[in-house]
Amino acid sequence: MTAWSCLVTGAGGFLGQRIIQLLMQEEGPGQESTSRTLGLQTKIKVTLLEGDILDAQCLRKACQGISVVIHTAAIIDILGISQRDHHECTRLLLEACIQASVPVFIYTSSVAVAAPNSYKEIIQNGHEEEHHGTTWTAPYPYSKKLAEKAVLAANGSTLKNGGTLWTCSLRPMYIYGEGSPVLSHLVVETLRNNGILRGVGKHSEVNPVYVGNVAWAHILASRSLRDPKKAASIGGQFYYISDDTPHQSYDDLNYNLTKKWGFQPDSRQSLPLSLMYWLAFLLEAMSVFLSPIYKYQPPFDRYLLTLTNSVYTFSYKKAQRDLGYKSLNTWEEAKEKTVEWIGSLVGKTQVSTEEKGSLMGRWQGWGPWFLSGAIC
Repeated sequence: MTAWSCLVTGAGGFLGQRIIQLLMQEEGPGQESTSRTLGLQTKIKVTLLEGDILDAQCLRKACQGISVVIHTAAIIDILGISQRDHHECTRLLLEACIQASVPVFIYTSSVAVAAPNSYKEIIQNGHEEEHHGTTWTAPYPYSKKLAEKAVLAANGSTLKNGGTLWTCSLRPMYIYGEGSPVLSHLVVETLRNNGILRGVGKHSEVNPVYVGNVAWAHILASRSLRDPKKAASIGGQFYYISDDTPHQSYDDLNYNLTKKWGFQPDSRQSLPLSLMYWLAFLLEAMSVFLSPIYKYQPPFDRYLLTLTNSVYTFSYKKAQRDLGYKSLNTWEEAKEKTVEWIGSLVGKTQVSTEEKGSLMGRWQGWGPWFLSGAIC
């Protein structure tokens, strides 16, 4: 088995941890079957690094001797980041790869770089050839779009040792599963609200994807780009990553995952979506008006309202064709695992003030978001 190493940024995060788990089960290039746990004789080693992903020197050190970079590090507070963050750290990481002669770079993008642009727009079973692209200048989709563009443009770059850099980008749908900071926040919020789920997107229709299946897609992309026979055709491509989770609204998904524990949807009448959209516009205008004297952060904006109330679903057929991608976990398996994990959170009914702050911070916060695993 040819030795190789992989650097995963954001390895302490929701998705990054799953990728590390699967990498520890890898058996080398060309393995056709799904990964199985290796015995004690394995020489696989994990090294954890912590640092600032906007520190170029830190990135150069982390990339030394690496064969594959999987870049999952991201900020999930879609309202509070600046437009440079995802793009800048990705640019610096690409430069570090070229200087350290890392031949494979896989970027965790998002369906947010493609859609939705309007809650009136309908996309069903969209695919890569349709060239959907976000027109929003909101920080999260804009910076993710710029970062993905940089990754795909870097494909074919000449490395310092004369080799070639192969890149690709994966665009997962909304990711759910055990350890989800969004679901953690939802559970805490709902327990505070006497078990009533706050409505976030009853008008939406989306195809969420289980975290274990997204992690598996990254493993398959790594195998494909390390294969000289496949790298040239896959390099520079992006892929939508979904699975067989039923198409449903965000509110229905939240209810399906929590109803076993007594959570109930909010039966109160909500404001019309068009009225909410104009309210969001006024809140954004107020934020701009007050900006010289006060930094006002609206509770929601037009982008967030559109994101959570649109019809947009995408097919994973291209990933199936090019990467050999198929789900490791069925919808029933994914739902069962997620529901049981949520039950463990619900069981902690006496949540201390400190724990509440920690859960909220994971959803809204910044923190040191560069943890990486080197797999040998």
